[in-house]
Amino acid sequence: MNSTQIESNVQQLIRAHQPDTFIYDLLLAYGQPKASIKRLQIGSLNLAKQAGEIAWKKKLYYREIPAGDDLNAQLDELRADAAVTKHDPRFIVVTDHRSLAACDRKTQETICCTLTELPRHFDFFLPWAGMEKTQLQNENPADVKAAEKMARLYDEIRKDNPTDTPEAVHGLNVFLSRLLFCFFAEDTGIFEKAQFTNAIGSHTQTDGSDLHAYLDRLFEILNTPARAADLPAYLTAFPYVNGGLFRNRHHAPVFTRRSRQAVIDSGELDWSAINPDIFGSMIQAVITPEHRGGLGMHYTSVPNIMKVIEPLFLNELHEEFEAAQGAPKKLNALLTRMQRIKLFDPACGSGNFLIIAYKELRRLEMKIFRALNTLALSNISLSNFYGIELDDFAHEVAILSLWLAEHQMNQEFFREFGRSKPSLPLTSAGHIVHGNACRLDWESVCPKLEGDEVYILGNPPYLGYSMQNKVQKEDIDLVFKGLDNYKNLDYIACWFLKGANFIQNYNAQFAYVSTNSICQGEQVACLWRHVFIRNLEIGFAHTSFKWANNAKSNAGVIVAIIGVRNLSNKKKFIFRNSTKKITSKISPYLIEAGDFIIQKRSTPLSQFQPILRGSGPIDDGNLILDSFEKDELLAKYPSAKKFIKRLLGAHEFINGFERWCLWIEDNDLNEAKSIPEFQTRIKKVELFRLSSNKKNTRNDAINSHRFSENRFNNTHGLFVPRVSSERRVYIPFGFVENTVIVDSAQAIYDPDPYLFSILTSRMHMTWVRAVAGRLKTDYRYSNTLCYNTFPFPPISETQKQELEGHVYNILGEREAHSEKTLAQLYDPEKMPAGLREAHRQNDLAVERCYRSRPFESDEERLEYLFKLYEQMIAREQEKGTLFEGAGKRKRSGTLIRK
Repeated sequence: MNSTQIESNVQQLIRAHQPDTFIYDLLLAYGQPKASIKRLQIGSLNLAKQAGEIAWKKKLYYREIPAGDDLNAQLDELRADAAVTKHDPRFIVVTDHRSLAACDRKTQETICCTLTELPRHFDFFLPWAGMEKTQLQNENPADVKAAEKMARLYDEIRKDNPTDTPEAVHGLNVFLSRLLFCFFAEDTGIFEKAQFTNAIGSHTQTDGSDLHAYLDRLFEILNTPARAADLPAYLTAFPYVNGGLFRNRHHAPVFTRRSRQAVIDSGELDWSAINPDIFGSMIQAVITPEHRGGLGMHYTSVPNIMKVIEPLFLNELHEEFEAAQGAPKKLNALLTRMQRIKLFDPACGSGNFLIIAYKELRRLEMKIFRALNTLALSNISLSNFYGIELDDFAHEVAILSLWLAEHQMNQEFFREFGRSKPSLPLTSAGHIVHGNACRLDWESVCPKLEGDEVYILGNPPYLGYSMQNKVQKEDIDLVFKGLDNYKNLDYIACWFLKGANFIQNYNAQFAYVSTNSICQGEQVACLWRHVFIRNLEIGFAHTSFKWANNAKSNAGVIVAIIGVRNLSNKKKFIFRNSTKKITSKISPYLIEAGDFIIQKRSTPLSQFQPILRGSGPIDDGNLILDSFEKDELLAKYPSAKKFIKRLLGAHEFINGFERWCLWIEDNDLNEAKSIPEFQTRIKKVELFRLSSNKKNTRNDAINSHRFSENRFNNTHGLFVPRVSSERRVYIPFGFVENTVIVDSAQAIYDPDPYLFSILTSRMHMTWVRAVAGRLKTDYRYSNTLCYNTFPFPPISETQKQELEGHVYNILGEREAHSEKTLAQLYDPEKMPAGLREAHRQNDLAVERCYRSRPFESDEERLEYLFKLYEQMIAREQEKGTLFEGAGKRKRSGTLIRK
């Protein structure tokens, strides 16, 4: 049983909720054996002594309570009850049949929700089905408070200090980095407790007039190992810091009473509770949104960082540690291996990924020391951590954050072993370079030495083609120089290609948080062939998911996480919906399939009729009418009716709007021009086309009475929207009359009716979701990538008639709700039950065209379609067709690794 089926089971269970059998139905939904559930119901398997309670050893402890009782209190009581825990249940569940509270005793996770919300949390109980949930880290709410304090301080300082030159901006960035260090130092044992904040409060004027001079002097002292004898004690009490943080002279900004108080308020926070890895969030809180978006500075939360580093290298190290228990030689070999590991983030921002990776390596090292029962100092060095960052402030903070992370881990080491390296004076904090990662030689930043093990990781800037500025487009040209078909790639593709070049034939891997668009549509062919031709493969992937951070300007983004390595026989992993699947191959579409790529085709692979793009006016709006303009025109000139046709694009078709256009045949031009309004509009079209910088458009000015791109076919057609919302289960295809002009869409003219059944099926939608491009997050339905590539076997006349019957059923259900638009009918939350059932029956009929056994999930459907596609392409290449009787098709050019 897979997670999709389980989710469906839970939804059905809640819709038909039966209190008497609820817990048994819930267990069945997760695939527990019916025989065991029967024994649980009759009592032979139930170990609980109290009525209304169920105890199933290793599985469950369940209690029903009256409505109004405190669910969480009851849950806490059961968690602490020895009579419950002696049965070692994985889950404890409490319900009043309106809400439910539960605890996973292995992970210590809890949920509390209404029963109607339970399907949204179906993954909580997946261990009942043998699927362990991916474990994630928790966020620290104190970090957000610190970010907000720093934002207020930054705003106050900016009021009185102009930053209109790059030098002034850099100076302020350095100052803020130093300030952050001092706040952290006085709360974590580097300085005396509250030493910095108290010194400001005691030795500067309340109006802030002398604070800048005081800080300039203090920062100079922090960089001076040998102090003058006549210095005041309150200055000499500060230790020598070193490490370059206070080396260069940058004057502190001037302060007012308000900004001085903001410094003191910030210092009064408990900075020992702040994680250095949250400094990226702080940057987002103080830098303008335009600045942040333009430079690609992303704060990535700890849970998402762990999704990258665990499968990239950390899980393997932990497995090696577990396998080496009781074997000192193997444990020491693991320590040696870890000392040679290099971590490189070529878009490091404020250092989030490097810091978390550093901490995890230090903690594993401590585990090894405990296992060896030996006392040694850490050999995980910051000198093995490398980064590139475009933004000056983030670059400064990344260096600072690594220092602070080292200090935190030294403190943790001291608590465990009673000694550690001294935190001061600071040493070099990794190799963090300020520059453009697209233009730097990565090996000059992170040298590839024999015996090293390098992991490249991070969250590079995404930026689709339309969002890229001139410099970023030049970056792509530089990175992909000498290659073809790359212009429409997302900006992050630069990091994939440079990463591929770096790791090829070397002991290295890379993994990035990325937009999912590079694994969809035409970008797959544009990017991944350049990766695979270097004998690389995808080692693991987190499929598309939405995530959001607790940073300011929080926004959910659709991302995937993709790990790439040299060809290997090691296991590969696909993470989907909190589950992990072991596989032998991962395709660039992030499914279990080979590394072939779906290429654009000019003709259908299957036995389908051709699809045509709509007509394009190129008229500056002069051949287009809205309903008001049409009615006004007809009121003046009734004879104009013969020249007006309905114009239909995806927006009008799906949302029920009306547009109209002038449609004038060549032999009717003189008659049309007798209408003054038409003559004016035609002249405007002529002038507009003559002003174009495209030669073909200028040449077509002579035909200004008609659409420049005329693909109208005077017959009925099957309307195919080019864009449709990702929320819809089905794209709303439909039939149109022969009097309708299709523009911003596509059409199949004089179609076989059963084709509608195929296109609106779940099988086809599964294909669309995998191979279609995206317009933001909506599907962009392409004839060359979606329609022409879709694999469908030849079917009998009987099967065609069956599919046609489902076509009429679906159209009939639509007609039964004719007062609603297609957008309303296909809203997944409002879809009428009859229409939903008609589609479900159609889905089953289409699937029977592929095989008699039903598919259990979309993953299974897609894997089947990819295998069929690969077979059809191979046979097409060999004989022209896979199936007897099919017409010969043009080869698709699908790429297979050589």
